[in-house]
Amino acid sequence: MAHQSVLVWLAPFIDKNVFTMNTDSSSQAKQSGSFKPLAERMRPKKIADVRGQDHLLGKNCLLPRLIRENRLGNLILAGPPGTGKTTLATVIAEESGCKLIKLNAVTSNVTELRESLKLAKYYGASKCFLFVDEIHRFNKAQQDLLLPDIESGDARLIGATTHNPRYYVNDPLLSRSQLFSLEPIAVDILKKALLACLKNEDSGLGTRKYKAQENAISQIAKIAEGDLRKAYNILETVVEGIPVGGKLTEDEVTLFAKERSIRYDRNEDEHYDTASALIKSMRGNDPDAAMYWLAKMLTGGEDPRFIARRLVIFASEDVGLADSRALLIADATFRACESIGIPECELTLSHCVLFLSTCPKSNTATLALAAARQAIQSEPVQSIPPSIRDRHGRNKKYQKSDEDGYQYSHDFPDNISGQSYLEKEVNLYHPKDEGAESVIAKRLAHWKNIRNQKRSS
Repeated sequence: MAHQSVLVWLAPFIDKNVFTMNTDSSSQAKQSGSFKPLAERMRPKKIADVRGQDHLLGKNCLLPRLIRENRLGNLILAGPPGTGKTTLATVIAEESGCKLIKLNAVTSNVTELRESLKLAKYYGASKCFLFVDEIHRFNKAQQDLLLPDIESGDARLIGATTHNPRYYVNDPLLSRSQLFSLEPIAVDILKKALLACLKNEDSGLGTRKYKAQENAISQIAKIAEGDLRKAYNILETVVEGIPVGGKLTEDEVTLFAKERSIRYDRNEDEHYDTASALIKSMRGNDPDAAMYWLAKMLTGGEDPRFIARRLVIFASEDVGLADSRALLIADATFRACESIGIPECELTLSHCVLFLSTCPKSNTATLALAAARQAIQSEPVQSIPPSIRDRHGRNKKYQKSDEDGYQYSHDFPDNISGQSYLEKEVNLYHPKDEGAESVIAKRLAHWKNIRNQKRSS
């Protein structure tokens, strides 16, 4: 790492505005020559060229003025891939008249982080930004290493993350930074960017004189899922098979789309967001939406056992006594996922999701348990009446009074003895008028009437 320390000594003599703590010469060669990707060539150089973030950079927004006047503090830029986080960091530095020291948290270690902080402090916070891409990949100790210089004002940070910063960025670091959320880029904006790229002779594909069907461009924009970098990459890949001056058709894009991958990161935000969408769609009795999110999870490579576990929970949490078959089907689905595996178990998951989506819903099992716990926590725990205590356990002495006190339900009409099973009655379960639970409600009302009659007689 001695070569990196030399950067501090060479800094006054280096004429570049952007420093990247990366010593891979082959990588640098690719980025500087003809291997440079289209998305990189089309990267905006000024605020006015940044697309799709009008809520931050549009007319009457404060951020552009703060950038031009170099009055920004520490920033955390959060948003999905391809929404312009790295671009915005570069533009901020350029239009603020500051240098930008780039660091990628995926490939950088503590030593490189320290060297970058030294260089940032050398230039001073007013003339330099330290940009940490994928900052959520830094562990707590590495993020904490940033705090002293950030807090003292010796260095100015721009962090970028595709994850929710409230979960993945340390609270002390987050509290010292301004959070800006970038949104997925709208389809119409992606279309404009792609068309501009086809005409741009300096950085885009304008020299190749491609013609494009409007439907083809629209399809690429839809496939990109709000990711401008992905849109450029798709366009670049598709046109490789087209001769100069040729026409980009919908058929070429369709052929590409058959093999495309979707954005789905297992064990990360997309994973939990999609699972949430599936559960809420079933809860809302929308089988079409539920099937859509199920298909996304399966297409993205989700573990079917994870899906099945969520369905078992849902069966009791959201269907409950409205249709107790739900739990049986969900449990059978989980067992099928374990024993059969993919792809065959996908049909079982589909069966279960459709059944749960179309079941009557009741959350009384959840509410009754919560009410029971609240009753236990808010008041002294009731003693078990002697008449219903266990008379056959170890170290139990038989007492005739216990036997005499217990009333065997099967000896009475309707199996109702009228006996109390609590010292003080509580009302915890309130059945809904949904599915089988409506029958349960009538049955409980009948039993309650019999019990009251026997107790009053």
